[in-house]
Amino acid sequence: MRNGYRQTVLAAASAAVLMLGMAGAACAETLPEAIALAYQSNPTLLSQRAQLRAQEETYEQARGGSRPSLSLGGTSRYNDPQGSAIGTYTTNSASLTASQAVYTGGRTAGALRAAEAQVLAARQGLRRVEASVMQSVIQAYIDVRRDSESLKIRQENVAVLKRQLDEAKARFDVGEITKTDVNQAAARYAGAKALLAAAEAQLAASRAAYTANIGQAPGDLAPEPELTQVPASVDLAFTTAERNSPVLLQADYTEQGSNARVAAARAERMPNLSLQAQLAFTDQSRVLSQASGSGHYDRDVTAAAVFTQPLLAGGVINSRVRQAIELNTSDRLQLDYARRSVVQAVSQAWAQLLATKSSIIANEEQVRATEIAFEGTKQENQVGLRTTLDVLNAEQELRNAELALVNARRDSYLAAAQLLNAMGALEIRNLNTAVTPYDDKSKFNRRKNGLSLTPWDRIVETVDGVGGAKIQQREMLPDAPIAANRP
Repeated sequence: MRNGYRQTVLAAASAAVLMLGMAGAACAETLPEAIALAYQSNPTLLSQRAQLRAQEETYEQARGGSRPSLSLGGTSRYNDPQGSAIGTYTTNSASLTASQAVYTGGRTAGALRAAEAQVLAARQGLRRVEASVMQSVIQAYIDVRRDSESLKIRQENVAVLKRQLDEAKARFDVGEITKTDVNQAAARYAGAKALLAAAEAQLAASRAAYTANIGQAPGDLAPEPELTQVPASVDLAFTTAERNSPVLLQADYTEQGSNARVAAARAERMPNLSLQAQLAFTDQSRVLSQASGSGHYDRDVTAAAVFTQPLLAGGVINSRVRQAIELNTSDRLQLDYARRSVVQAVSQAWAQLLATKSSIIANEEQVRATEIAFEGTKQENQVGLRTTLDVLNAEQELRNAELALVNARRDSYLAAAQLLNAMGALEIRNLNTAVTPYDDKSKFNRRKNGLSLTPWDRIVETVDGVGGAKIQQREMLPDAPIAANRP
C-alpha cells in the first residue's frame, strides 16, 4: 500500500477515537455524494470496466475470419555450390499474397456469436460488480452513522453513570445508602467506560472501511435518503429480478455463448472456400570474380479458388464437438443455479426487510417505554421507593433499547439495499441521478454496426451465419425454477 493512502486510512481510524464533535469534517457529506465518488474512482470498478473493454476486442478478432488478409514476404539467398558449373549466385524474391474467405461452414459466424455473447455477459458482470460496490458503499456509510450514534449513546451512558456514582457517594456520606450501593454504581460506571472504548474502536474500524470503499475519510455524514426503488410486494421483486438481475442475465448470455461454440465446433466438419491471389518477383544473379554478373528476373501472378473438405482429422473434430457440448451443458446447469440463487437472494432480502421494519416499530415503542420507566425509577429512588440497583438497571435497559433501535434502522436500510441488489436495481441511475452512467454500449455498437473493412464483409458474415441462433436477452420459461418455486 502506498504511504499516502496508508496515512489516509490511519488518519481516518485515529479520528474516530476523538470526541464525536472533533471527528466531523467542516461540511456534511451525503450518501449520493459518497456513491458518486466511489462510482468514479473505485479501483475495483475501474478494473472491471477495463476488462469489459478488453473483452470487446474478442468480437473484432472473431470478425477477422470474414475479412481479407494481405501479407508481404521476401527472401534473399546466397549460393556457392562446390564443383558446380553454374558458379556462385544469389536469389532474391518477394511476394504479395491476398486471401479472402468466402464460406467457412459457419466457423466465423459461430465465433462471432460466441464473442458477442461473451461481451454481453461481461456487461452483466460489470453490472454485478457495480452493484456490489454500491452495496459496500452503502454499508460503509450506514455503518459509520450507526457507530457514531452508538458512540453518542455510550458517551451519554458514561456521563449519566458518573453522575449517579457521584450522587451515590454523596448519599453514602450522609448515611442514606450503603457501601454496596456505591460499589454497584462504580461497577456499572467501569463497565460503561469499557463499552465506550469498544464503541470507539468499532467506529474507527467502520471509518477505515468507509475510506477503503469511497476513497476519502468520512466527515459529518448526513442521514441516508430513502431507497425509493424498493418494491411494494415480493411478487414485483421477483418479476423485476427475472427481467433485470445481472446474475441471471450473465448466466444466460454465457450459456448462449457456449451454445454458439458448439455450432462453431460442428462447423469444422463443413467445407471451406476461399479466394487467394499472389504476386511474386524473383531475381537470380550470378556472382563473378570481377564483381560483375548476369541476372534473370521473373514475375509470377497467380489466382486460385481454394476448396477444402475435412475427411479425417484423427478424431480431433469430434472430440472438440463433444467438449463444446459438455461445456454448454455445464452452462445450462449454471443458468438453473443462477435462477435458484436469485430466488434465494430475493427471498432472504425480502424476509430480512420485513423483519427489520417490524423490529424498528417494536424498538421505538421500547425506547419510549424505557425512557418513561427510567425517569419514574429515578424519582421513586429519591423518595426511597427504589434502590440504586433499580435505577442502574432502568438506565441500562434504556441504553440497550436505544442501541437496538440504531441497529434495527441500519439493518433495515441494508436489507433494502440487498433486495435492490438481488433485483438488479442497485444502479447509479437509481442512487444518484446527477451522475452520468458509464457508457458500456455505444463504442461496441458503433464497432459492430459501423462501416465494414471491405464492401463484402457483411455478405460473407451473412452467408456464413445462415441458420445460426441470434444472441439476445431471452424470456424466462414458464416452468423455470425462478417462476415455479416462488416462496
